[in-house]
Amino acid sequence: MDIIHAVHSLRPGASWFINGDTYDGLIWFDENELPPPTEEEIQAEIERLQAEYNNNQYQRDRASAYPSIEDQLDTLYHQGYDGWKETIDEVKNQYPKP
Repeated sequence: MDIIHAVHSLRPGASWFINGDTYDGLIWFDENELPPPTEEEIQAEIERLQAEYNNNQYQRDRASAYPSIEDQLDTLYHQGYDGWKETIDEVKNQYPKP
């Protein structure tokens, strides 16, 4: 996560530009007169976003491990709901939600 993600999260829809990758390069153009976030607010948001990203690793792992939609539909057709659920549960058990 970086300052760009943090500002987007803190002030969605605001108009701004960043020159470089530090707070000093933040140029605020917002017409709605929202104040720019402070450097401390941005750092706290970067940390929050990073923690959220890290906590959702299991979702990314599951997404790549699930069978394709076509294979899932084939399993439903040939093995029914219970067969499909067993296939999905295998992935969920391999990558449990924390």
